[in-house]
Amino acid sequence: MRLRSTIDFLLYDWLQAEGLTSRSRFADHSRDTFDAVMDTCERIAREKYAPFNRTVDLQEPQFDGEKVILPQCTYEAREAYADSGMLSAAQDYEMGGMQLPYTVEAAANCFFAAASISIGSNMLTSGNANAIMAHGTERQKKVFAANEFNGRWAGTMALSEPQAGSSLSDIATRAEPDGVEYESDALGPRYRLKGNKMWISSGDHEMTENIVHLVLAKIPGADGKTIAGVKGISLFIVPKKLVDAEGRLTGERNDVALAGLNHKLGWRGTTNTLLNFGEGRYPVRGQHGGGLDGRGAGAIGYLVGKPGEGLKCMFHMMNEARISIGMAASMLGMAGYHASLEYAQSRPQGRPIGEGGKDASRPQSRIIEHADVKRMLLAQKAYCEGALALNLLCARLVDEQYTGQSQEAAEARLLLEVLTPVAKSWPSEFCLEANSLAIQIHGGYGYTRDFAVEQYWRDNRLNMIHEGTHGIQAMDLLGRKVVMDGGKGLQLLAARINATIQRAMQHERLASHANQLARALADVGAATKAAWANGNPQEALANAVPYMQAFGHMVLAWIWLDVALAVLAMDRDLAIAAHRGSMAAQRYFFHYELPRIGAWLQVVKARDMTCAGMEEEAF
Repeated sequence: MRLRSTIDFLLYDWLQAEGLTSRSRFADHSRDTFDAVMDTCERIAREKYAPFNRTVDLQEPQFDGEKVILPQCTYEAREAYADSGMLSAAQDYEMGGMQLPYTVEAAANCFFAAASISIGSNMLTSGNANAIMAHGTERQKKVFAANEFNGRWAGTMALSEPQAGSSLSDIATRAEPDGVEYESDALGPRYRLKGNKMWISSGDHEMTENIVHLVLAKIPGADGKTIAGVKGISLFIVPKKLVDAEGRLTGERNDVALAGLNHKLGWRGTTNTLLNFGEGRYPVRGQHGGGLDGRGAGAIGYLVGKPGEGLKCMFHMMNEARISIGMAASMLGMAGYHASLEYAQSRPQGRPIGEGGKDASRPQSRIIEHADVKRMLLAQKAYCEGALALNLLCARLVDEQYTGQSQEAAEARLLLEVLTPVAKSWPSEFCLEANSLAIQIHGGYGYTRDFAVEQYWRDNRLNMIHEGTHGIQAMDLLGRKVVMDGGKGLQLLAARINATIQRAMQHERLASHANQLARALADVGAATKAAWANGNPQEALANAVPYMQAFGHMVLAWIWLDVALAVLAMDRDLAIAAHRGSMAAQRYFFHYELPRIGAWLQVVKARDMTCAGMEEEAF
């Protein structure tokens, strides 16, 4: 219930999500329908996910040479999630969706992430289908996206390769036009793919009747040679099992082979795979095969969007996935916070400092009575509730982008561009730190599998690399997002922050913090200009990560100040304990966290080359 009350406050009292029902797309909804969705998701997460979080961590996916073996609880949880309609929650009624605001969908999915992120990683299916909806043909939407939304099929995102990692311009998977016409060509221009993809989450399993892979591959130019760099990268739908133009399974498997499973330190319940496309293990024959040589040379794929625009199409999916990763990190941090809070309230150890503190005859104190334990709990609360608020704000901006008037939609799109790297990376760093503090509060027990906090840390550690590493997000922020269009996105964010500052100046409790945030905003602006003062990208981006850390702290300070205003609007005298807790978390962030940005920004302003200029031999 503690998580639900936090979400309800942020969703309704801070973001005013109920007001979205005044928009035509959401006119059929009300607070009651939103609450019903939240109730359903909370119940499924409690019954089908949470009890099995440790099970899927211990019983990792196994490959018997033909299929992936998963514990039964994984199938049951996935079925319950699909039956709830959440895979298509924000889609049109015509697509079998509920036309829910994305804000409500994101809030409802929080319960699954907190209960078991390994089981609850359904985000790629929704993101895959959304990318097809944005860039696919009508037939592709009807056949592939619709069957993902209804739960019959699952989806993946196949980008990385063993030799390329995050450097997508170096991918080697190749796609060539098939050259033979078939009935199923109504699904799009037909190509044959050959190559290998690595780190593919949910890349193979038996939970659904088919899996739809969205695959990046390079197409040949006019001279028949592969186009170098990113210009030749295109996006393809590559189903595990072949289908006809109506979406019926043909009974023939595509040449997509599971080469092996990756076993990570976290998210162990999610199948993570190395996939081989077109290696000939499942040669495609007959009507759906043949190819130019009649032997099924390559996996069959259907072009999505225009040739050479694969990254543009895929990034539609990746941006949504990045917000989802930020939310996953926030919820794992929140799960650890709640676990360590419960432990601190029940664990007796030590006695109060001061007179009589060493008297062994006196009863022990619960560890929550010690100041340093309160510090660690308050840090977790500030990190995790702040990160949750940030990601819900981004979800609200998605709704404004698609349903707002022209100016509102344009501003929402611009703000999302700037905030998305932060919404992914800041929670993945600082909610991981929250998990570390949760382990510390548990003491030696925190390092054992007798308590859940060590698993939360392991699961959350993956989020710093999911959907783009920390360094990539930082370079995206400083190298592109804050300077694009003459810095319009940063200017718009600054205007929003300044509006909060002006409102907070009217409250005696918040005035000093408003001034502190104003100084931080000015410092970030000055550091941005200093980083690019000589126009040298190598110098400007040498300290992109410290810049992103400072930028993120500034954004989270703004979030907390805005949340504090919502608290005071409801409860000026702070008669409710939860509201006093929110105000304490806000004070903690301003007193303990925001002052840290000075050191981060100093190296940015100076364009310090200590790290970038380090000689390899000197290491």
